[in-house]
Amino acid sequence: MKVDTLHIGCGAGFSGDRWDAAVPVVATLRASGCPAVLIFETLAERTLALAQLKRRQDPDSGWEPSLERFLAPVLKDCADSRIPIVSNFGAANPAGAARRIHALAARLGVRELKVAVVEGDDLLAALPPSRMEQLLPSALHGRPLVSANAYIGAREIAQALKEGADIVVTGRVADPALALGPMLAHFGWSMDDWDRLACGTMAGHLLECGAQVTGGYFADPGIKDVPRLAEVGFPIVEMEADGTFTVTKAAHTGGRVDRMTVTEQLLYELHDPAEYLTPDVVADISYADVEQVGADRVRVTGVRGHVKPPTLKATLCYEGGWLAEGEISYAGPNADQRARLAAEVVRDRLRLLGHDSLRVRADLIGVASVFADDAGRWWDGFDAPAGGDVRLRLAAGCATKEEADAMLREVLALYTCGPAGGGGVRTQATPRLASDSCFVPREWLHTRWSFVR
Repeated sequence: MKVDTLHIGCGAGFSGDRWDAAVPVVATLRASGCPAVLIFETLAERTLALAQLKRRQDPDSGWEPSLERFLAPVLKDCADSRIPIVSNFGAANPAGAARRIHALAARLGVRELKVAVVEGDDLLAALPPSRMEQLLPSALHGRPLVSANAYIGAREIAQALKEGADIVVTGRVADPALALGPMLAHFGWSMDDWDRLACGTMAGHLLECGAQVTGGYFADPGIKDVPRLAEVGFPIVEMEADGTFTVTKAAHTGGRVDRMTVTEQLLYELHDPAEYLTPDVVADISYADVEQVGADRVRVTGVRGHVKPPTLKATLCYEGGWLAEGEISYAGPNADQRARLAAEVVRDRLRLLGHDSLRVRADLIGVASVFADDAGRWWDGFDAPAGGDVRLRLAAGCATKEEADAMLREVLALYTCGPAGGGGVRTQATPRLASDSCFVPREWLHTRWSFVR
């Protein structure tokens, strides 16, 4: 057993991930005989805003809604094996999530757990209105915010683990911090050991999206084949004290880990490979070496680090009106032309009804629908297969629910008002959340951790 190696497994890469993915990860961590930690990454910008809205309705809510479904299959095994769990399950209410975990453990017959929470990321709770006004982009002045959260770092996670936490629940931390915190606790790295912090951060970056690094998001049949994709295994990082680490996956699972999958995920969401800004360090992978060292085993070396940024990034979410979406199918000869005519009919009708400023996006799903084309004109150079079928999608950002309903009524009216042969109408009006970003001076925030019983 290599006690100087820490194994960190990932059980989820986002809130909608598979509930059973952590089971083979935990089995692999237990079999390794090495110190190990399990992380769950379930928090995105929009999910945090939704959590804040939910907490407004129920003060005891606002945490990850699938928390119990993620934890129930592995909680007892982790507790029995002394494998700590670190997750951003807390969303808008880390203390509420901690209480829910205690209740789950009691129902499952798990020993009494020490559950810690990390707080201090919620700017609306932490800052007076005058300071919030200083932070906001000018376009947001006077607009009510749904959420405002800073991306905080790994220090408090590490402190909680050092004090014996079995589970650490956070709100908005930087995703790689979920893995870096356990490394700081295990190896005792200094908070200004920039190279090691960068290595740990990039290891966390590879883990944070779950199966993306083990072949999930990589798969493209005939071009980038991935075996047993339905059983894709989630990733495990084996971290050494010097910052060198190996990426692998849960044993006896599908998927693949090789130089291609790891390189793809290394570059994922990096604005500049030489300056990946995080709360803990500025990571530099421009000199990194990615080496295949065995079947489903890739070793990463050469990551460098620089002094952390003076500010923290924050994401601001605010109410953004309504999204109106309507769909209708056309089939048979000339189907695509009838779909195009239907889009023009809806646009013309809205103008006749006085909604001149409403911009309606039109897409032919499967022909032209995934590109940035709010004007709905990218499709002009594309034709659907003759005699096939097309699905027309119409969407508009509306200031009011009434405006959204007016647009959707016109989609529904296509049934009999033409063109011919439309069917399968579906409509939906959804409240929109919009987002923006700003930077927060570190000294404005008091990040902290505590045990919740």
